[in-house]
Amino acid sequence: MDDRQIGLVVIGGSFAGLSVAIEAREAGVAEVVVVHPGAGVLIPDLIGQHAIDVRFRERVISITSSDAGVEVVTSIGRYNARAVVLADHFVDDPAVVDPALAGKIHHGTVPREPRDLDILVIGSGELAIEWSMQLAHAGAGVVLAAGGMDLDERSRVARSALLRLEAERRATVLWNSVPDSIGELDGHPMAYFEERRTPDLQFDHVVYAAEAARAPTMASLGVSIDIDRPDRVFMVTDVQEPGEAGLRLLRPGSAWPVVRELHFPETAAPYRPPARWRPGDETTIDELRTEYYNATITHFERSHSDLWMIRVKPDHGDTSHLPGQYASLGLGYWEPRSDNASDPGLADRWGKLVRRSYSISSRIYDDYGYLTDAATSDELEFYVVLVPPSADRVPVLTPRLALKRPGDRIYLGPKVAGRYTLNPVTDPRSTVLLLSTGTGEAPHNAMVVELLRKGHMGPIVSAVSVRVMADLGYEAQHAELVTRYANYHYLPIATREPGIPKRYIQDLIRDGDLAELGIDLDPDRTHVYLCGNPAMIGLPEDGEGPFPEPTGVVELLVDRGFTLDRRNQRGNIHYEEYW
Repeated sequence: MDDRQIGLVVIGGSFAGLSVAIEAREAGVAEVVVVHPGAGVLIPDLIGQHAIDVRFRERVISITSSDAGVEVVTSIGRYNARAVVLADHFVDDPAVVDPALAGKIHHGTVPREPRDLDILVIGSGELAIEWSMQLAHAGAGVVLAAGGMDLDERSRVARSALLRLEAERRATVLWNSVPDSIGELDGHPMAYFEERRTPDLQFDHVVYAAEAARAPTMASLGVSIDIDRPDRVFMVTDVQEPGEAGLRLLRPGSAWPVVRELHFPETAAPYRPPARWRPGDETTIDELRTEYYNATITHFERSHSDLWMIRVKPDHGDTSHLPGQYASLGLGYWEPRSDNASDPGLADRWGKLVRRSYSISSRIYDDYGYLTDAATSDELEFYVVLVPPSADRVPVLTPRLALKRPGDRIYLGPKVAGRYTLNPVTDPRSTVLLLSTGTGEAPHNAMVVELLRKGHMGPIVSAVSVRVMADLGYEAQHAELVTRYANYHYLPIATREPGIPKRYIQDLIRDGDLAELGIDLDPDRTHVYLCGNPAMIGLPEDGEGPFPEPTGVVELLVDRGFTLDRRNQRGNIHYEEYW
């Protein structure tokens, strides 16, 4: 078929395989052949753009290397090359699946009909990125739990694909989180995260995209291999244990430079990361903003210098969400700070994006004075406080956000998420108590509007604790709500306001403030929502242990017969911690 000498043969049209082929072609290798057993690749445009010769539906039978080169025999013919790179995926053995979730947990496969399904992909390798893209293309809502993925370790095509999925808001990446367990709730997989800042999430399906822990042998792949000349046959994998004799293992992010140095030294220097790694260059900053940012700040109102209401409009996708859920905002490390603090390790992070999750707030009234309807808005509002640097913590995002203005570009995460919603409130006559500290009021603003718009008849109380009354960014809007709706009560309290006795949220329950409003804390007819300072909330250790000191709201409510809404147990105390 191809008895002439070919420069490089790449086995597998994966992202890593296409990356090696592209970089070889850019370096000047005249003939690069990709042997791919499938009928197509995920990003077919790359083939024509880089003039890559892809041979589809071919299976490798044998590989033989010698001083003269490498012979690859396939189901169709043979290739003679200077070097061969194996870049197929080698999936780990399936784990045991909970029978209650049969058909919803996938190892080594993806759901056959993923459209309109919420799917969690777990993995930090090339396969996880490829499957995330495949599922997003098919119309699924994708969350990738990447667990500390380092993009520099990923192949060129994989890096680009993942950043594009994020920019187009077609996938959410949890860069530093993986679930510590998957449970069953109401017949669906429930992902439980050890990290408290990542709330537990429910999905239709969960896909484990774990590459094998060991590099496979050629025999296990059904390939006969005879290597006399070392370092002519390579395997691209994250596994770094020694391979078969003469079979060298390469990481996806650095495969081509190694192959080039050994077998194509006459070609051009290998691909280098783009100019984004040159700190301080204005042209670089413009390129980075174009690459990463996918939304525009449309409104930036300062309640005071350190407290802001910000609205963001995405370029792609909708803004639908349930009141109480959150989304992520991001800015690059290349953006200037409003303070004089120095970011640890800035030189290594300069070209990267920092993301933080924020509960979605509500402007409460639209431009005509009616209650806002989140379902018809094309923007999301966030309530943000500037975090000052301290001896043990240098905040990264808010000092950069402080310098932004309407019209500036920003990153907005593709998916809103969270179980901190009004779904448990099914009785329109029940009492809904919303207790918060500081900007923890944000999700409650959206909840209040939703309850009042839908005609909730029972008492609704929103109580917020702040340092000083100037920290009440929405006080005027809530005061207007109180005049319009007889069943709505707004209780702001301060802990450091001059001339006013210090009070905390806990005091509202201890001192009978709610009883004075005619509200009975009946566990059978009351839902309590807690958001903000963990000390105010006061969760027991590990969910089961003793309550912390000082006494938090949870302990006070449990003493009155309330129960926590936890992983596998429905309750009437719902909570969202802010740090």
